[in-house]
Formats: sequence, C-alpha cells, structure tokens
Amino acid sequence: MTRKERDALLFLAKHLAAGVTAGLVFCGAMLGLDVGKLRTLLVAADSVGVGLYLFVGSICITFGSVAMGVGIMGLGDHADRPDREH
Repeated sequence: MTRKERDALLFLAKHLAAGVTAGLVFCGAMLGLDVGKLRTLLVAADSVGVGLYLFVGSICITFGSVAMGVGIMGLGDHADRPDREH
C-alpha cells in the first residue's frame, strides 16, 4: 500500500469516526429526550436489543456515510476549471 492510499484511508477513517460519533450523540439525545416516545417503544418491545441495534446501527451508518461524503466533496479545488466562477 502506497503512502497516498494510506493517507486516503486515514482521511476516510477520520471522517467516518466523526460521523459515527455524531450518530451516537444523536441517538443518545433521541432516546434521552424520548422523542416521539421512541425510548418507550423500544423498552416495551419483546426484543429491546434488536430494536436498539437497528436504530443505532442505521443512524451511525447514515451519519458516517454523510461525513465521508462531505469530506470527499470538500477536497476539490477549482484549479481545473478556471473559467467557472464560484
């Protein structure tokens, strides 16, 4: 693995970690504040672990993917298109 590839993977891993952390904070806030009676529904379910896993997992995957996408889109500069006004 070259240095460029390693740097790219590290860049993506940092953004993924930031997104997952934001997702965990969001899930904690949603459950802590019992928004839409979500915590009540999860606790009343027969399989609390599965529901919690699906909720937290899907939110963390979504937030992590968005954070990586934002990081990638923020890399570009407009030196390759000097004719465009930005």
